[in-house]
Amino acid sequence: MVHAQFDPTARHELAVAAVDAKTVKDLSWQQIADAAGLSVAFTTAAVLGQHALPEASARAVAELLGLDEDAVRLLRTIPTRGSLDGIPTDPTVYRFYEMLQVYGTTLKALVHEEFGDGIISAINFRLDVKKVADPEGGERAVITLDGKYLPTKPF
Repeated sequence: MVHAQFDPTARHELAVAAVDAKTVKDLSWQQIADAAGLSVAFTTAAVLGQHALPEASARAVAELLGLDEDAVRLLRTIPTRGSLDGIPTDPTVYRFYEMLQVYGTTLKALVHEEFGDGIISAINFRLDVKKVADPEGGERAVITLDGKYLPTKPF
């Protein structure tokens, strides 16, 4: 049976324990995703408390991290989503917040001009992060947000 959480405390505590186990075992998010059989972005978000995992994936992740049956149950439970309260203080997370502050209305205008009135789904969604060489030296991050467009339907 599918269950949903209404208090994110247990899921947050599981995320802390899972990241600790990941660190102790010197695992990458990709290794955890490979065990789960899912994408690295989805698996990472799930372990950090933002998605539910299918049973087989939850069991594989828990086994890899050395977590118990309660962890399997929590990994399968639909979480209360949202990991940010207020303005982020972590520099990496803050830069994404800043990008949306600067480019949010631009993205909205361009999406609406291209597609019409509607939204980009965060449910039917793919996320990818790649490191590429910068022609001017150093490295660049290429972040792809790939969400299904859902038009507004009058009712």
